[in-house]
Amino acid sequence: MKHSDIIEKLNLNKDVFKDLFEGLSEEEIHWKPQPEKWCMLEIVCHLYDEEREDFRARLKHTLEIPDQPMPKIYPQEWVTERKYMERNFQEMVSKFLEEREQSTEWLQSLSSPQWKNVHHHPKGGELSVEMFLSNWLAHDYLHFRQITFMKYHYLKTHFDTRFDYAGNW
Repeated sequence: MKHSDIIEKLNLNKDVFKDLFEGLSEEEIHWKPQPEKWCMLEIVCHLYDEEREDFRARLKHTLEIPDQPMPKIYPQEWVTERKYMERNFQEMVSKFLEEREQSTEWLQSLSSPQWKNVHHHPKGGELSVEMFLSNWLAHDYLHFRQITFMKYHYLKTHFDTRFDYAGNW
């Protein structure tokens, strides 16, 4: 797969996320399949922070200053530290989609990026620009699966019926 293909998929995924987050009730936005799992609101807040402070920032860092220490991130802690549950869902969806737009515009504007640039992380080892780019797309796919899982299990817990006719999960 070419780098430009990944960038185009990241761009197209903006609409996938928009559709996945559309039409949810307040109950669906805050519902958790288990107390320790995230709800839709926490997921979109996570996506927003990861877009800005993880993938785009780390890819940019590795392109421009690979020998400098990379700023630390704390995605698990951010859920409580940044009070995700107090945020407005629709506002966070809009903010995330705006950030994705900025990300893909920036990626498309890069002229001859050094995809093989590497940052030597003390724990993560060699982290290349190319690795960040491909993992960014993989991260989208993992969250598509997570959101779809949430929607399926919300439906299943709210209807006292069999779901085997639909197929096996």
